[in-house]
Amino acid sequence: MAKAEEVPRPVKKTEYSVRFASTHAQRGWRDLCATIRGPLADAWDFLTRTPCTMTPTNYRLRGTLGTVHRGGFAHDRWQHKPTLKGDARIWFYVVDRTVFLEQVHTRHPDQTK
Repeated sequence: MAKAEEVPRPVKKTEYSVRFASTHAQRGWRDLCATIRGPLADAWDFLTRTPCTMTPTNYRLRGTLGTVHRGGFAHDRWQHKPTLKGDARIWFYVVDRTVFLEQVHTRHPDQTK
């Protein structure tokens, strides 16, 4: 058998797909996978099922950070905290049934301090 290829997790029709919107987000995601794998798996489940639900760890950013412009359209920018007490942050926006990870921070971003 050739090199074993990872099997991607299937997405239900009611779930959202998750995509990287930047190489910064891709690098940050990789770094978080190395440090908080369990909470990041929980974050993945949340983002594929209910990304626009307001919770203490998931909410829209305010002010000038609250909007992101992509492809000529404005989108609400959300922040998700993979852990309640940790500093990691995931900034994302949603288009149709796709969650775009715009920025993934291993530490609390300076813009929101």
